[in-house]
Amino acid sequence: RKEKQNVECYVTADVPPIEADKNGIERVILNVLSNAVKYTQEEGIIKIYVGFVYNDAYIKVIDNGIGIPKEDLARVFERFYRVDKARSREMGGTGLGLSIAKEIIEQNNGSIDIKSELGKGTEVVIRIPAVKKGTENE
Repeated sequence: RKEKQNVECYVTADVPPIEADKNGIERVILNVLSNAVKYTQEEGIIKIYVGFVYNDAYIKVIDNGIGIPKEDLARVFERFYRVDKARSREMGGTGLGLSIAKEIIEQNNGSIDIKSELGKGTEVVIRIPAVKKGTENE
């Protein structure tokens, strides 16, 4: 548990409703946020943006944590893949979080993308199609 991380949250637009598995989406968001907390040092910054673009609602989580090496980035959504085995054991985790997150998001017609630079931090963007106006109650 980290005592001194700074978390900033921004809502950048009126976000229309989405039609999605509430429990699944909550699980994904909690996984992404817990990764940001786990891999961001004390005094680090975690920024959360919630918005709407191109008919998608999105949540973007940006941290200035330890980052992910370029050679590992393509594999972070694989089951049981862990970037640094020793560090992962020490910090907990099974290597399932992001692979399950990707499955849940794709089952809800969305996408999850990750960009990272070692030593600079990580950005995760989750996008889910918004409900089109006039179809909320169909």
